[in-house]
Amino acid sequence: MFDALIAAGLAEPAITAFVGLAGGIVLGLAARLGRFCTLGAIEDLLYGASDIRMRMWALAVGVAVTAVFAMEAAGWLATAGTFYIAPGWNPVAHILGGVLFGYGMALAGNCGYGALARLGGGDLRAFVIVLVMGVAAYVVLSGPLATARVALLPPDLLRSAVPAGFAALGGHLLGVPDHAVGLVAGLAIAAVALWPERMRREGRAIVWSVAVGLAVASGWAGTAWVAANGFEPVGLASHSFARPLGDTLLWGMLASGLAVSFGVGSVAGVLAGALIGSLLKGHFRWEACEDARELRRQIGGAAAMGVGGAIALGCSVGQGLTAFSVLAYGAPLTVACIWLGAWLGLRHLIHGFAPS
Repeated sequence: MFDALIAAGLAEPAITAFVGLAGGIVLGLAARLGRFCTLGAIEDLLYGASDIRMRMWALAVGVAVTAVFAMEAAGWLATAGTFYIAPGWNPVAHILGGVLFGYGMALAGNCGYGALARLGGGDLRAFVIVLVMGVAAYVVLSGPLATARVALLPPDLLRSAVPAGFAALGGHLLGVPDHAVGLVAGLAIAAVALWPERMRREGRAIVWSVAVGLAVASGWAGTAWVAANGFEPVGLASHSFARPLGDTLLWGMLASGLAVSFGVGSVAGVLAGALIGSLLKGHFRWEACEDARELRRQIGGAAAMGVGGAIALGCSVGQGLTAFSVLAYGAPLTVACIWLGAWLGLRHLIHGFAPS
């Protein structure tokens, strides 16, 4: 199969981009048809007295973890070779980046993934969020603030002999294979998400949650397959929407001098899936900001998300789903801090900073 793709004129980077495109389409459809949304889940829990969308997120995590470690058990994937599992990690970066990202997400009204989904439905406000977030992430990752980021928040502040992942730690302590710990953890997360009967009655929510989890796992599976069968070095990757927004902007301007990547395909896929979903639902319509104050708030929130996502090494999807799927140390910490930041941001928007 790989030889056939090469014969068709596709190089390894293009194949990984198609892997990202396929999974991204599923994520875009899940956002528009399944109402899968990070900020929406937090808002429902805090102000809507509903935990269904939060449980959707947890179920997607459980499915992704189970699928990823099933692939590792089968010898198809080595989670230790992923970007999120390293010999060291920096909890301070995950805390600061997560809170800043969550606060920015509340101000902007979307995360990067949500902004792409809204853009696919014709929301021009989301276009501004995507642009600003992508540029802000690059300013911190490889731009003027990159040196300060590495100096102040070194990615390997805490180092150990065991890779920075809960499966590796559990396997080391219990004397069992890492994938055994991962499979148990994934099934347990999914079971907790599905425990209440009210969740088990939500058939559409369950279907889209499973689809999202498998889309995340498909990124790891596809890039691992290309890395194992290709002739050029290919890094393992799955979906995230902080740096990839900047990658997509750069590729759009400099495609003749840059190779396409998984992230570019993923961004394009979410846009395509969201467009298809909005057309199917009859929800596509052009929208813009109502006043300058709204635009200012969204630009500020997008900049905060870009900086926060760069510091935390991932966004609500990159850490909340993709890093979680390999049980990286930073994933639950970042997610908790994103929720905290979003709560602070929503409180600011609704109540101001006056004491309760």
